[in-house]
Amino acid sequence: MPEPFRPSPLSRRSVISARHADPAENNPQPFTSQAYDPDEENTNDFNPLVPRAIDRPTVLPRGGELNPAVGDIAKIFAAPTEPADWPAWREDLAAWRLEARSRLDYDGVVYERAETGWARSAYSVAQIWLWDERLFDHERQEFTVDAFLDSISDHGGFDGVVLWHAYPIIGIDDRNQFDFYRQVPGLDAVIARLHERGVRVFVDYNPWDTGTRRAAGDDPEELARLVEDLGVDGVFLDTMKEGDSRLINALLGATPPQVLEGESRVPNQRIRDHQLSWAQWFADSEAPGVMRAHWFERRHMMHSTRRWNRDHSDELQSAWMNGTGLLVWDTVFGVWVGWNERDKSTLRRMLRVQRALSPLLVDGEWSPLLGATPEAIAAGVYVSRYVLDDATLWTIVNRGADAWSGDPLVESLPADRRRLDVTAGLTDVTEVTVPARGVTGILEISQKAPVPDALLATAAADTLSTDSAFPARKAVRVLPATSATPPPDDAIVVEPGERTLDVTFRRRETGFYQGAPYVGEWKPLPPRLHDDRRESLRINIADRVGVAAREVTIGEFTAFLDQSGWRPLVDARFLVGTEGASVDAPVTGVSLADARAYAEWVGARLPDEFEWQLAAEQEGFERLTPVVWNWTESEHSDGITRFAMLKGEANTSRPARTGTPTAACGSRRSA
Repeated sequence: MPEPFRPSPLSRRSVISARHADPAENNPQPFTSQAYDPDEENTNDFNPLVPRAIDRPTVLPRGGELNPAVGDIAKIFAAPTEPADWPAWREDLAAWRLEARSRLDYDGVVYERAETGWARSAYSVAQIWLWDERLFDHERQEFTVDAFLDSISDHGGFDGVVLWHAYPIIGIDDRNQFDFYRQVPGLDAVIARLHERGVRVFVDYNPWDTGTRRAAGDDPEELARLVEDLGVDGVFLDTMKEGDSRLINALLGATPPQVLEGESRVPNQRIRDHQLSWAQWFADSEAPGVMRAHWFERRHMMHSTRRWNRDHSDELQSAWMNGTGLLVWDTVFGVWVGWNERDKSTLRRMLRVQRALSPLLVDGEWSPLLGATPEAIAAGVYVSRYVLDDATLWTIVNRGADAWSGDPLVESLPADRRRLDVTAGLTDVTEVTVPARGVTGILEISQKAPVPDALLATAAADTLSTDSAFPARKAVRVLPATSATPPPDDAIVVEPGERTLDVTFRRRETGFYQGAPYVGEWKPLPPRLHDDRRESLRINIADRVGVAAREVTIGEFTAFLDQSGWRPLVDARFLVGTEGASVDAPVTGVSLADARAYAEWVGARLPDEFEWQLAAEQEGFERLTPVVWNWTESEHSDGITRFAMLKGEANTSRPARTGTPTAACGSRRSA
């Protein structure tokens, strides 16, 4: 696998506290390290299948008095187990918020900006790999924005997308994170079309990108210049809970002004200038709790996500009860982790209501866990209430494995009012059905108030699915064509037969050949997230194969371009090595299509990754200078993402350059 630049352990993480808040004890636990973040504990020291203390909901003491070292970074305030304690808990929540706002002299000015007010209702955001096959047609080498949006419409549509670009392939050459955006042909048109379709666009910032070539300005300058050139709306702060003052000022002062979204829990101190944040790996209490950052500032949008989960009902219910949003991430850096049909239909149910009734959720009086009958609570059905002017919305969740039907509301219906099931599209309801692990919304309005007919009609026409099966996909190898020319005399011969090969690589979220590597784990973190791996593979070489003894040079590839008429789809200035490089140096910057075209021109094909490794282990196999990654004939696709294995491991003293072709001659072999 290609190995990106390896940062130092602290360069990937922002540090917010040298003390660890243990929500179970409501006391900060001291640590000796001054660069300690409880979210980023050594993952060798805990069970990845179990949430840690920092991941669990925080218990709010009676009176709402909580050490700021705990309260200012808590993820979720846990709801008490006993319903009799809920009224006092709501008082405690109000007291905590009043104290925190006063202590921090909070003003919320940034949320008054008209240019970025859209963020408070950005309920659904997707993280999209730029080369997702739904977004990019690899045959035509062009982006297909409309096809992508149509293909994911069953998620209910997105209010925003994060266009993910560099990780995990950064480090394959010396390009930095800004280069990886600027060198994408047609990216400006992608952003423009997304805007035309009403979708806000985010780029991501990687603070750990420190080993690539340096840009002219520092990161805040380059990032501000990039967002202005691209005309995007926001920046996702990868691995960061908050930006520093220079980064914040540069982005808030950009044209257009940007919204900032941190990964995981943004502290109270930074809610004033970070209008969005991820609620990543936020465990909830059995009775739904309250997200601390959104309770502190109702206009602060949060996006719940657990990137490896195959059951998203927990995140969906937590967001529904809090009036917050979801991050949809069905291809984690190119690995398929698709949503099941039940969860997609639940998300559609939620989004229709949230978008239509956003003022209720943002500006209304929010009363967590208020309004459920004892019968509903006993069945694991919970209710929260939002009131604005003459309208009341009850958000309802069913924690159980079976659908529940009945009247969940303890308040009787006045004669001059009516209740609508806005998630099922029903009018004048006295009873509702709350789906298993699902959500329902009841809107109460006066008899004279206008009925949201469009919302009800769309909801009624949507079929609610109960299918919770994971929609698995398999990455299928693309088989190479048979070569037409015998191998040259100096080729390295790989004999047919079965062999066991040891393959070493550094694991990323991309995993290896099939599937997501962290399914079932709570929160994979370094060093588990980027650990060195060795796999033993039993492979079969079906036919005798000859592999070229050395890589293709700049001179050879230039001759191919001159004589064949092949025109690379990527700008040619990136294709023939650095200025002044020797014609005998390996060619770099070529795409897989370019490498295949060269091999076909000489009557060969690329070796697959196993043939390359077996040849490289033999005497006579030559590596040119500088050492570069090599393309292999190992393309796989699951219909959403494609990948190929690079071989060669470049020098550790400098970033690797983009792969060069190495030709092979021999018959096509089965995978």
